[in-house]
Amino acid sequence: MGMSEAVALYFKNYFKFHGRSRRAEYWWPALALMLIQIAANLIAATFSALGDIGSLIGGLVMILFWLFSLATIIPGLAVSFRRLHDTERTAWWLLIAFIPLIGAIVLLIFMALEGTKGSNKYGQDPKGFSSIETF
Repeated sequence: MGMSEAVALYFKNYFKFHGRSRRAEYWWPALALMLIQIAANLIAATFSALGDIGSLIGGLVMILFWLFSLATIIPGLAVSFRRLHDTERTAWWLLIAFIPLIGAIVLLIFMALEGTKGSNKYGQDPKGFSSIETF
């Protein structure tokens, strides 16, 4: 799965909090959102360095970026739920993020782990593996 397909799935499944998601469905949109943030900050800083009117344009760029960020909160939560479901964990594990530093590290590890092969209590394997192992 490539970046464009993963980002398309990210927005297609905007309100889908059930089921499972592959690592690519989580990490490609995370990278895309980070690149958008870097670009918005560079554009805003460049315009702000130009003086008064540039600062106004830079401020507008940042307002647009923050509106975009607000619009991506729900799909970000949804894909996080599905990613945890893929590792056979309940979405309540997201609350560990409220523990400074430790919570972020634990969630980073969970999001990077490979999902369970075959079906689990949250649904079918998004990679298409059956629950029957063949050797």
